[in-house]
Amino acid sequence: MKVGFVGLGNMGMGMAANLLNAGHEVTVYNRTLEKSKPLVEKGARKAASVAGACNGDVVITMLADDDAVENVCFSDAGIVNNLAEGAIHVSSSTISVALSDKLTAEHAKRGQRFVSAPVFGRPEAAAGAKLFIVAAGAVDAVDACMPLFGAMGQKTFRFGDKPSSANLVKISGNFMIASTIETLSEAMALVAKGGLDQHQYLDFLTSTLFAAPIYKTYGTLIADKKFKPAGFAAPLGLKDTRLALAAGESLRVPLPLANLVRDRFLTLLARGDETLDWSAISMLAAEDAGVE
Repeated sequence: MKVGFVGLGNMGMGMAANLLNAGHEVTVYNRTLEKSKPLVEKGARKAASVAGACNGDVVITMLADDDAVENVCFSDAGIVNNLAEGAIHVSSSTISVALSDKLTAEHAKRGQRFVSAPVFGRPEAAAGAKLFIVAAGAVDAVDACMPLFGAMGQKTFRFGDKPSSANLVKISGNFMIASTIETLSEAMALVAKGGLDQHQYLDFLTSTLFAAPIYKTYGTLIADKKFKPAGFAAPLGLKDTRLALAAGESLRVPLPLANLVRDRFLTLLARGDETLDWSAISMLAAEDAGVE
């Protein structure tokens, strides 16, 4: 397929590379143009603008937040004004339910198709084509994208024909991850204050009732205090928690844990280092407990 890819950050770089590896014709665009060089060396075409990435069957966006997605979609040289009738915009970014609904409506006005397909997995999963992809949109549009999803991930889960359903799944999932990080942080601080080895404790957890990748991945980062380089930066954790709270308010669903986690991220970011991984909120639990 002829695919445009917009956004070559920690996740997008690996995703676009895997599309190339699968034999798709890929045109890439990134605001910082030199970021496209490794992909161009592998056979990708470099677009000088967002519009230049909209000439194929599908354009995929993988961007940081609602503002970034709105900028590339609704500017004069953006996706909405330049994507061909019948072509598909796949949004893999973690965006709000409201923006997803807006994109669905705007693309429909122009005879374009829109699929939300946010992903679960850190940059190493993106590079290894091991992402879990959550897709929603018109059946024919999602069907057309399945070869692309197969190239980028290990499994795709379909959540109906309303694109924003996939965004709600993604937002709720990231809220659960952030809450798990906070729970792990408090538990690890508790056992450390009691004189136990955190690595031994983590091995016990992940060998028994908590044998899930999320506990192993983030428990190891917390025990190792490895918060740089960030696989998922703390400001993005704050952004996603706010998205969960906004969705909860819209649907009249209280999310008291989300309020707590939001304040953890705010406290961490108030200290000035926005390059830390979101698991760095564990430092706050440790400090509250007086654990070095």
